[in-house]
Amino acid sequence: MTAYALQESGRDTVQANLDLGWPADRREYSAAAAILADLGLTRIRLVTNNPAKVAGMVASGIEVAEVVSLRVGHTPYNHDYLVTKMTEMGHLLDWVTAEEGSAP
Repeated sequence: MTAYALQESGRDTVQANLDLGWPADRREYSAAAAILADLGLTRIRLVTNNPAKVAGMVASGIEVAEVVSLRVGHTPYNHDYLVTKMTEMGHLLDWVTAEEGSAP
C-alpha cells in the first residue's frame, strides 16, 4: 500500500507515512544545498513555509538570510492537508486555522 492509498482511506499525510514505517517527512535537502554551493551561493533568501527546509539548508552549510513565506491556495479541498502541515509538521501558515470548516 502507498501513502496515497492510505490518504485516500482517511489517513493524513503524516499518519500515512508513519503507518508505512517511514519518517513523517522523508525529504532531505543536502542535494539542493550542494547545487547551491556549486553555483557559488552560500547565503540565500528561501521562499518556504517549512522550517525543516531552513534547518536542512543551514545544516548543509547554506546561510538562510531571510525566509519569505509563500501563501499557497487554501480551499475546502486542501484545508485538512494544510492543517496537518501546520499542526503536525510546524509549517508556518498563519492564514490557516485548525477549526473545522474554516477554509474560505
